[in-house]
Formats: sequence, structure tokens, C-alpha cells
Amino acid sequence: MKLFVVIVLSHITVFSFSQQVMPLYSKTIPGSVPASNEEYIDSVRGLAFRVFTPSVSIYLPPKEKANGAAVIICPGGGYGVLVIEKEGHEIARYFAEKGVAAFVLKYRLPDSKIMKDKSTGPLQDAQQAIRLVRHHAEEWHINPDKIGIMGFSAGGHLAATTGTHFNMPVADNHQKDNLRPDFMILVYPVISMTDSLGHTGSRKNLLGENPGSEKIKLFSNELQVTDDTPPAFLIHAGDDKVVDVDNSISFYEALRHHRVPAEIHIYPKGDHGFVLHIPKDEWMSLCMKWMKSGGIIQ
Repeated sequence: MKLFVVIVLSHITVFSFSQQVMPLYSKTIPGSVPASNEEYIDSVRGLAFRVFTPSVSIYLPPKEKANGAAVIICPGGGYGVLVIEKEGHEIARYFAEKGVAAFVLKYRLPDSKIMKDKSTGPLQDAQQAIRLVRHHAEEWHINPDKIGIMGFSAGGHLAATTGTHFNMPVADNHQKDNLRPDFMILVYPVISMTDSLGHTGSRKNLLGENPGSEKIKLFSNELQVTDDTPPAFLIHAGDDKVVDVDNSISFYEALRHHRVPAEIHIYPKGDHGFVLHIPKDEWMSLCMKWMKSGGIIQ
């Protein structure tokens, strides 16, 4: 009987913050093309494949804990899959426990079978997520000026693209919604699409086999930073063999030169995907301290 109680209580602790899953679009997805739904969720490995219906999983903290901040989380996976449990739902639960509303973005992966322009499909979904959270800010007890975006690996590229391309709506924005995230949290992010820095798999999946120089420049976010780019927190491992740490360093340098508030932490060891083996409290505590020092949370 005691064992049963422990299991039930553990289940409540893990899942109590999850409120609902909301589709990003109420009608036809702009820029989509007719196709069959081949989406597949591998719940054992915590992966999402061939995302067809983009959505946000909503994690709202209890009202007595809520501090008004919100984070939209973009899982990584090289723009070929979403590591949606470890780099999504687990992180969202952590934020909710700390009083931060969190939204796991299940974004469409670049695929000409389901979208007219695969290079902008993920960005369209991220911009729509910003729009959706701001529209529901009052209902969800969120400060509309404290909505940030977080990304891991290729999801970090998507988050950084959202933070540098907010003046470039990739779908109709007739309501003139503010698509700018108020801050960015980038974890071992892909930043560049250049030959010297870029992650080959992510670039191929997003831009195709032989992208032109203008396309490469447009999606190399270290080249897209302006004075209006939102503040950023970056964390990476120096021995990352998949996404070179120079991605984070180059983005930090661009932010610094534009006097955009930024903080970077580099672990000497940890390789790519260190969130899988470094306890969340260890590295997320650095993130929470940065949010507090920047006035995002109290």
C-alpha cells in the first residue's frame, strides 16, 4: 500500500503542472501544402518525428508561485527530429516549479512535402507561438513583456532566429503583433550556417543541399544581430564535437559589439547534449540567476 502511494504521489509531482496541449493554428496552416499526416511520437525515447500539427504544451505554475515570466522551449534534433522530452517537457516542468510559465513548442520540421518554403516553416511556428502566448498573457497570468524563447542545439538556432528575425514575419501579420521575444536562452545552440561554423546536418535539413550565399547569410544568426536583439544567456561545452562552441562564442561577441546584454557559460567538458547527464539544477540554476539579475524574475 505504501509503495502505491509513493507511485501515485510521484506521478502527481511530475505531471501536475501540465495544463493542456494547444494547436498553434485554429485553421489551415499558412504556407502549408496538402499532404498526409505522417507524424509519429516515440514516447519511449521521448522523440517526435515528421511533425504535422504544430502545437504548444502548456505548463502553468500555481498562481501563488507564478512570477509573470514565460519561456517558449524549442527542442533540438538537427531539424530532423525533436528531442521533445529531455529538451522540452522536462525543462518545462522545472520552470513551472520555479514559477515560470513554460510552453514546449512542437514545431514542424523542414519538409517540402508539407510546406511551401521549408527554410521558414520552423520560424513561422516559433513566431506563431510568440503571438499565441502574448494573446493569452492575461488569461495565463503572464507579463507580456517577459516572454522569452529557449532552444537546444538546432532548437537553439530556431530560438536565435526568432530573436534576430522578429521584424521579418514569415506569415501574414496583419494585426501587427509584436513577434520579438523579450529574452533568449540558448543551450549548445547551432548559430551559424556558414561552412566554417555551421552544423552540416542542420543546414542541409533547413536550407537544402546547396543553399545560396544570401540564404546562408540570412540564417547565420551571428550576422543578423542588431542593437534591438533581445538579451541572451548562452551555455555550451568547450569539447562539443557536434556543434562547435564557437557558435555560442560568435553570437556572444556579436551581441557584445551591439551592446546587447548577454552572458555566456562554457563547461570545459560535457560534449553535445550535456543536459542528458548533467543535473538540471546544476546548469539551470545559472540560467535562473541570470533571469533574476536581468529583472525577468524576482
